[in-house]
Order: sequence, then C-alpha cells, then structure tokens
Amino acid sequence: MGTLEKIEKEIEQIKLRNERVEIDKAWETSGTRKLFLIIFTYLSIGIYMWVIGVNEPWLNAVIPSIGFLLSTLTLPFIKKYWKQHMYKDI
Repeated sequence: MGTLEKIEKEIEQIKLRNERVEIDKAWETSGTRKLFLIIFTYLSIGIYMWVIGVNEPWLNAVIPSIGFLLSTLTLPFIKKYWKQHMYKDI
C-alpha cells in the first residue's frame, strides 16, 4: 500500500470515528436519554421504597428522580467558568 493510500485510509478512519463521537455526544444531550433516565430512576427508587416499606413510595420517588435528572443537566455558567480556568491556553 502506497503512502497516499495509507493516508487516505487513516483520514477515512478519523472521519468514521468523528461521526461515532458526534452520535454519542448527541445521545448524551438528547431529551430521549434524559426521559429514560428519569423513568428508570423513578421506577428503581419507587420499587426500592415499596420493598422496604416506605409510606407512599411512588410519591416519595419523585424528588430523587428529579434531583438525578437535574444532576445530568449541563449548567452553562459553571461549564463556562470551568472551561475558562481549565483551558486557559485554548
């Protein structure tokens, strides 16, 4: 394989990798992912509370589920501060 062909193959591999990274990034910030996170969190906490005998487990599971959802959100002002102080040279 010639040098030019090798470079073209490497470029194609980089493009494919970038596409996978973009798809993963889109999934991480998607509303679908957030919806499923809150549903699964609510169900798992609700079942756990029901099993251990907490009063009104399904009502009590709402707050931790919302808290978990909020923890997955990006807080723009914190992100901006972090980027400015961690990556000063960029």
